[in-house]
Amino acid sequence: MGEYKLKCPYCGKIFPDRYTNECPSKCGLIRADYGHRQLTVRNLPGMFRFQDWLPVKGHIKSDAGPVTYKSLELAEELGLSELYICFNGYWPEKSAFIKTCSFKELEALPTSLRLKEHGGGVLQVSSAGNTGRAFAEVSAKSKIPVILSVPEEGVKNIWTTEETEDVLMYSVSGDYTDSIEFGNSLCEIPGVIPEGGAKNPARRDGMGTTLLDGAVTMKRLPDWYFQAVGSGTGGIAAWEMSLRLIADGRFGNKLPRLHLCQNEPFTPMADAWNKGLRDIVSDSGEMESRELALEVYAGVLTNRHPPYSVAGGLFDALTDTDGVIVPVKTPDAKSAGKLFEDTEGIDLDPAAEVCVASLIDAVDAGTVKDDDYILLNITGGGYRRLTEDYDMIPVLPSVNLPAGSTNETVRTEIEEWLKNYE
Repeated sequence: MGEYKLKCPYCGKIFPDRYTNECPSKCGLIRADYGHRQLTVRNLPGMFRFQDWLPVKGHIKSDAGPVTYKSLELAEELGLSELYICFNGYWPEKSAFIKTCSFKELEALPTSLRLKEHGGGVLQVSSAGNTGRAFAEVSAKSKIPVILSVPEEGVKNIWTTEETEDVLMYSVSGDYTDSIEFGNSLCEIPGVIPEGGAKNPARRDGMGTTLLDGAVTMKRLPDWYFQAVGSGTGGIAAWEMSLRLIADGRFGNKLPRLHLCQNEPFTPMADAWNKGLRDIVSDSGEMESRELALEVYAGVLTNRHPPYSVAGGLFDALTDTDGVIVPVKTPDAKSAGKLFEDTEGIDLDPAAEVCVASLIDAVDAGTVKDDDYILLNITGGGYRRLTEDYDMIPVLPSVNLPAGSTNETVRTEIEEWLKNYE
């Protein structure tokens, strides 16, 4: 278990893992090359049952993991015979125990452990809400410290189900990209390590366990993989895991088609893809893009600088899979969320509602066939169910800072806080 090396698929270089997230030649996204060519599902908790294809040696004791089941009610409503739902949230009746109610916890678990095993220092994570909450929850459970940077509007989304003193959080007046820029400045402080975003193979392979769980449940690769995207990293992850499953030889030899979606009015990747562009070219200025991002119903889908054009990024994933990425209107997303709850019996995160709406549109347009094998990635849900079993303990920011702030404002506080983890 845990046997792997890091490899650049573009220049072929192999290098040791020292929490390395880039090829020395900066060719494109690096990947973990696993010693196990065929997947073995291990007797480990949660997502770590897929440890063979995660870039870690050990595991964190957590029941959090993807849960795939064949839909009956929603499938009947849409006239689909092979609709499988990969649920990533809290729904104990389905053995789903992601207490942050978001599949971002699948990123946080292996990423936190990978730094502990192969790096050192304290992780810095920038987030619009779900990712920050996931890393905070993992920190509460594992005592692995983390520094968060979130937009002011995202503070309400940062909570844990266990008390923690190992999270230091700052909020920024602005949008997700503003919080990223501030977070980047924090990483100039010695001992603060950027988690790496889409470049981090632990984040991508953690998210990719949704595809693994779906394929193991179906006993084959799906024809279609549906997901709402902000950065597109989940789509990249599904593509990479599909390549590994094809090499495994037991799940088929055809890549699933990615069917991704974004929430109007902020749809830069959908716009670029549907114009046939490798690079995102915005017709609006930086200020207008920020304003559009703040209008979005599913705020987590608003990365203004996604890994779209980089080698191995979303453009390549869509190209290789003959993929689709579409815009979704907010009223359609809300209506789809209600339909899902009425048919399947659980509430959804807004981003997951956007995804369900894209599936309904694809059915109505005849994009998918009635008997296609479809994996619908529900990236978050079960908030109301969680409140029956747990308290949501708020994580409060140390200070709120204006957009454009740098680390000088908080440098002394962080340096003192880091001494706790030397």
